[in-house]
Formats: sequence, C-alpha cells, structure tokens
Amino acid sequence: MNLDNSFLEKELSEKNGLKNLRNIFYNLSIPELYEVSIKDGSGQIVEGGSIIAYTGAHTGRSPKDRFVVKEPTTEDKIDWGPINQPISPEAFNSLYDKVVNYLEGKDLFVRDLHVCAHPDHQTNVRVINEYAWHNIFANNLFRRPDESELPHSDVGFTVISAPNFKADPKIDGTRTETFILLNLQKRIALIGGTEYAGEMKKSVFAAMNYLLPEKNVFPMHCSANSGKDGDVALFFGLSGTGKTTLSADPDRDLIGDDEHGWFDDGVFNFEGGCYAKVIKLKRETEPEIYDASLRFGSIVENVEFDSHTRKINFDSDKYTENTRSAYQIDSLSGIVPSGVGGVPKTIFMLTYDAFGVLPPISKLNADQAMYYFLLGYTAKVAGTERGVSEPQATFSSCFGAPFLPRPPKFYGKMLKEKMEKSGAKVWLLNTGISGGPYGIGDRMPLPSTRALVTAAIDGTLVKGEFTEAEVFGLKVPTKCPNVDSNLLRPILSWDDKDYYHKKAKELLDLFDEEYKKYS
Repeated sequence: MNLDNSFLEKELSEKNGLKNLRNIFYNLSIPELYEVSIKDGSGQIVEGGSIIAYTGAHTGRSPKDRFVVKEPTTEDKIDWGPINQPISPEAFNSLYDKVVNYLEGKDLFVRDLHVCAHPDHQTNVRVINEYAWHNIFANNLFRRPDESELPHSDVGFTVISAPNFKADPKIDGTRTETFILLNLQKRIALIGGTEYAGEMKKSVFAAMNYLLPEKNVFPMHCSANSGKDGDVALFFGLSGTGKTTLSADPDRDLIGDDEHGWFDDGVFNFEGGCYAKVIKLKRETEPEIYDASLRFGSIVENVEFDSHTRKINFDSDKYTENTRSAYQIDSLSGIVPSGVGGVPKTIFMLTYDAFGVLPPISKLNADQAMYYFLLGYTAKVAGTERGVSEPQATFSSCFGAPFLPRPPKFYGKMLKEKMEKSGAKVWLLNTGISGGPYGIGDRMPLPSTRALVTAAIDGTLVKGEFTEAEVFGLKVPTKCPNVDSNLLRPILSWDDKDYYHKKAKELLDLFDEEYKKYS
C-alpha cells in the first residue's frame, strides 16, 4: 500500500519519536518484501516459494532478558519476579531514545495489523521493523485488515524491533545486550539484540494477557477447534505436548493454534496465523502444516536446506531443534474463517508425562482442574537440554507462565468462573510415555490419543464407566473405541508394578511441592 511519505513521517515522528529516516516502507506487498529480503541477504527462497531466515545466536525466546516497566498504574497488578522482571520508566525511556537515535538514517518497514478476531475486542497493532522478513512474519502471525481500514487512525499497541541494536547492561539496566521491554502504560514493546521473530508475537500476547481481563475476557495459551455443530474444544498445553497437532483435526475446523480469548458468548483467536514447530515435520503425518510451510509468503526459520535443489531437510537440527514455520491460518483448509467460535464444551489440559505414570486421559472435577491448570505440568527428557539424563518435571503455571503479567491465581479464578458458567467438561490428556518411564516405555500412539480426544468430545467417554487410577485419584474411563484398554490404566502396561508405584509417588510429591505456591 502506498501512502504519502509526509503522512508517515509525521505519524512516526509525533507518535514514536522516529525522525530522519532514510525510507519508510508502509504495508509493502509480500513480493516486495521478498525482494528486499533477498537483496539484503537476510532471506533465501526455497522449494514451494517459502522464505528461509536465520536468527543467529537466538534461535528461541530470551525469557531472562524480558522486562516489564514498573510504574504506578500497573505495579500492584503485575506478578513481579523472574518472569516479569521490573525495569524503571527512566531506564525504558533512556533505552527507547537510544533505539530511536540508532534507527535514524535507516530504512524501516511499518505494518498496521490487528490482534483479536472479535470486533468488540479487536486491537490495532503497528509493527515497526528493521528487517523486511520480520515484517512478513508479523503479517503472517497477526490479523490482516482490509485495505479500506488502513492506515490506523488509532494505534492500540506498538511493537518496535531493532535486532541490530545492542544494549549496554552496565548503563541500560538490562541483563545482556538483548532486551524485550514491555511498557503496558504506553502500550509499547521494545525489542533489540535478538533476531528471533517470535519475540514480537509473544510480546503482544503478554500485553493482551494483561489488558483483556479488564474487559472480562479470559486470555488463554491454548489451541481451539470447532465441530460441525459448532461445539468448541480447547487444548491447553506447553511446547511439545501436541497442542497444534491435536487441534488440527480433519473432522473439525481450526479456530486457532495458540492464543485465544474467552468472552461471554464464546472464544476468539488472537492471531491470523500459526507458528508451528517443524523439527522432523513430514507430509505423511501432518500434510497441512507441511504444505503451508512451503507455500509462497511463509517464513521458515533456522532449517537446513540443499543449496542446489532448495529442498528443506526438516529432520536436521543443525541450527536448533526449535525450527519454526510462520504461515497464515488461511493456508489451511479446515478453519473457522472468522476466528470466532462458541462457548467451549470440552477442555483438554495436555501434558507430556515422561515418568509414564499418568493415565492417557482422566476426567477432572473443578478442584482437580484448578490443580492441574495452576501446575501446568510437562516433563523434560534426556537429550533435550544439556545435563538432563533423567526425566525432569517442569511446571509453567496456566500452561503459559512466560507470557502472564498477572499472578497465576488471577487467571485460575477466571478459568473457574468460565467453567462453572459454561458447564464445560475438563480432561487431563497425557500425550507422553506409557509402559514405563522414558527410555523403557513408549510414547502414547497418536491414533490412540486422537481416538480418546474424539470420544471425549462426542460424549462417548462420559456415558461409559470410570475407575480410579492408582496414586493420583483420577477418574479414568475403563474403555474407549479404538484404544487398548490396558493403556487406560498405566499400571497395567508396566511389567514392574512396584516400580510404577515408586515413580508415581515421586511425581505426586513433586506436584504437591509445586502446588504449595498456590494453596
């Protein structure tokens, strides 16, 4: 979209302090951004037409370099600590001015977008990028307005990303040269020292997690889909638990794969795209994600490819295991185009239990739902991190602690209220190991997990009989179509029953110790 540069200069100068810029590129088309990315060497075209980008030293988020500005209007509402580290308004303003000065004389890529699909809760977002490919990423992940809605007359949130600017920790109050600063009063995310594009997406998500509850909207780190009759299911889960895979159901329409808001009349997607992990991605098992990742306009990060054929090697972890693809949600066939669905009827809380002791599916009562929601349990396994040789429990409250500015119990209370009002059925879904701990047992077969999800959604499980699982006191169905009944009670698939009880008690003790934070 072409706008008079004098308009843009005035906008950026008055609203953002950005002056004396070399060129301002506003809402360029994707082909134009491709050309810039290829010309400056930051992007390369591969098979299918997607563009490959590399993010240097930062191949994932930098949570220890994330700060929230502590000022009078927000200081009593933020859960301060290692996740929401405080930084003073003076330090923010000083670093902001340095970034503005750094950007003088440079080309900037400016894009006006939306976040939140429901019109009553939609927020105008302006993304200001140093990199052209970051502008493509933002266009894919956020919601794309009609041209008639542009430019934004009122910007609700601004993201400024300057990857090549590095902070001075001794002067600027940061931990390292990298910084992700969230100013909720000014509604600005300031990012520098990292090329990882996901910081933009998660900064806006964190802002919505703070702002939307003031409109009685419960913000959630979950995927969501809808059946043919409009019945909505939610999938809470941390990375690697199957949130994206399970919500991409051929018999149901995808509302979104990561971030949603639950309002009085239903749920809505925050985003206009998907940011999928693609390590070991195969067309045979996930055809839609595979094809969406290869189409023109998609961004694929940190993958290895053949320089001659331009074919991507999705199995390679040469650069990182956190290889990613950012594509528009309408690249997929089975979606809800509006991004809005009805009130959820089924809620799944996903966990990858590497101890192999949790049932593959359990029906939760209200107290249990709060317990597992606040725990946000999954497990790290050997090989995923240096020094991890045995399964390790890891907890991320509300299945999204790194993105939650407010205290976990605040969001837990909102979920409890929504559950009570909707009457939604809640299930704990273990997509991890069965038949023994990691290294002995096997991962739950995906077809069995899908069958359990289907039976939970269509009411088959609720109509059947339940038994109580050992140690955890969870209600477990005794049978499910297309699932081996021995899988439903984990102890039945363990050869050493005493060892099962030992590992189960070990995990339960970890749960209870973690939950002391909230009781």
